[in-house]
Amino acid sequence: MAKAARKVIITCAVTGAIHTPSMSPYLPITPDEIIKDALGAAEAGAAILHLHARNPENGKPDQTPEAFMKFLPQIKQATNAAINLTSGGSPYMKVEERVLPAQMLKPEVASLNMGSINFGLFHLLDKYTEFKHDWEKPHLEATRDLVFRNSFKDIEFILKTCYENNTRFEFECYDIAHLYNLAHFAERGLVKPPFFVQSVFGILGGIGTHPEDVQHMKRTADRLFGDDYRWSVLGAGASQLRIAAQAAALGGNVRVGLEDSLWAGRGKLATSSADQVRLVRQMIEGLGLEIASPDEAREILSLKGADQVAF
Repeated sequence: MAKAARKVIITCAVTGAIHTPSMSPYLPITPDEIIKDALGAAEAGAAILHLHARNPENGKPDQTPEAFMKFLPQIKQATNAAINLTSGGSPYMKVEERVLPAQMLKPEVASLNMGSINFGLFHLLDKYTEFKHDWEKPHLEATRDLVFRNSFKDIEFILKTCYENNTRFEFECYDIAHLYNLAHFAERGLVKPPFFVQSVFGILGGIGTHPEDVQHMKRTADRLFGDDYRWSVLGAGASQLRIAAQAAALGGNVRVGLEDSLWAGRGKLATSSADQVRLVRQMIEGLGLEIASPDEAREILSLKGADQVAF
């Protein structure tokens, strides 16, 4: 069984590429909004900030390093939180585009999706019918026929591209097979422990949100990795806090933020990612646990330190 971390690491993902601007007035789009949301989450207790960039004019995902550099230096200067850059970008992007921020900017952590899946967002059109920008509705509708490609070749490309950066990875596992994919790369010596495994629940095309699904992910990871991994979870949408509570009680870490859910309770939009950090922190402390500081998270995950990033 994987050892429970001494303290619980809260990761906060502040904008992502799933939700579109029309879904919430609080979704950070511009660099200034991303800075404000990230710093608020760090102040509320997030030890790691997971970051995407967007076009400030229309909210489209933007994976150019230049877009990230409009907010990364300001965030780094204002907080000690560890910074995690996406290599997932958007499911519509090629892997060479997706890896560029991690390749060029050498963050402490980068996300890495561990397998291809159907990635359905089209069901959100049942809820959202009016849009600010003309790209939003086609973006959602097109996911009826979208496979988010993360082939073995793609994963190996990202690993080898970032190897010399000493960037460690948040291995995003949307299904049980993704844990086996990670075990494959571990057997080949392309990844080194401790593995930071982020189990993702509730994306249409991946594993579900039933408590047995959460247990199954953990049991499988325990069997495959033993003491060589640190487990974290994110629950999409309404399942966010329920799954976080279950994982924390099982010795895991948690991820929240407006990338994963727009809500701060039933029918209540979160006004910031910090709203969710405060809620999950209250829950963690209610279980008699403590949250990890950024430096404690660095020690738990064997991160290289903020002084070795390129921004």
